[in-house]
Amino acid sequence: MLRYSRRIWLLLVIIILNSSFLILHSGAQRLTFVEYNVENIFDTRHDEGKQDEEFLPDATRQWTEKRYWKKLDRIGQAILSTSEDGIPDLVALCEVENDQTLTDLTKRSLLRNAGYEYVMTQSPDARGVDVALMYSPHTFGLIRSYGLRVDTIPGMKPTRDILYACGQLQSGDTLHVFVVHAPSRNGGEKASRPFRLRTADRLLQAVVSIRTISPYAKILISGDFNDYHDSPAVQQIARHDLRNISKEARGRYGVKGTYRYKGEWNSLDHILVSPYIYNKVDTVFIHSPKFLLEEDKFYGGFMPRRTYKGMKYQKKGFSDHLPLVARFKFDE
Repeated sequence: MLRYSRRIWLLLVIIILNSSFLILHSGAQRLTFVEYNVENIFDTRHDEGKQDEEFLPDATRQWTEKRYWKKLDRIGQAILSTSEDGIPDLVALCEVENDQTLTDLTKRSLLRNAGYEYVMTQSPDARGVDVALMYSPHTFGLIRSYGLRVDTIPGMKPTRDILYACGQLQSGDTLHVFVVHAPSRNGGEKASRPFRLRTADRLLQAVVSIRTISPYAKILISGDFNDYHDSPAVQQIARHDLRNISKEARGRYGVKGTYRYKGEWNSLDHILVSPYIYNKVDTVFIHSPKFLLEEDKFYGGFMPRRTYKGMKYQKKGFSDHLPLVARFKFDE
């Protein structure tokens, strides 16, 4: 009798496993991708050789442990709120300092029960800021990842590496993801333009390499390009058969960009895709719930609720950028 019962239980387990396999490989998947410049997630310790002194407890900003953990929970709250059901599958982050900050964000903040894993760069950026990709291992099976070094040209400071990650979706599709944080406009847009073009060149070298091996590759490029959709560097990328699916993205409450400067909305953040993922796009929007915004008392309307206004700390602050969200349907 006992042996018979064991056989029944074994049969049930096999049926359940087979059913799970069929669901997992049913050829259909909805995927939510988020790009978010989180505005200076620094821990409270100095990293040797990095200019991170302003984000220390005894510095002018008084960046204490309490403020650090509050920042992580705020960013976690913003990320979780971008998805209508479950959690976002992939989250590209700009302005994160190091492994410690990503470990704390994924394992010890409000995101601790989401089950995220992450990959990130280790760049020569002077301030020590990097880019990262958080992913749900249940919906994105990481195959490989690495950073792409952007070689400097005369007058250009070492900048952030480009993050590349490749993974398999539940639908069976292979997705190639790039996360970019291009050089800033410090010194003026025109003077700094060659530096962003240099970053675009390095990115496109990698894209060409992928297409040489896999002409029909599904490629997704995202990040803070420190340029608008019609700027030379972003246009250069788009000319290589990569479509900017976020250039018309809008949010609620009059939000027309991911970033606001002197009362004008613009988007420095972009998502571009190859043709073989373009037909999978469901919707693209700027995530702008009321709690991520504050009143712009000088210019009117709303602006992102950032962590610091100048040197003044805001307890309810999140970031000076808003999250950019793209939803895809992989349903062959």
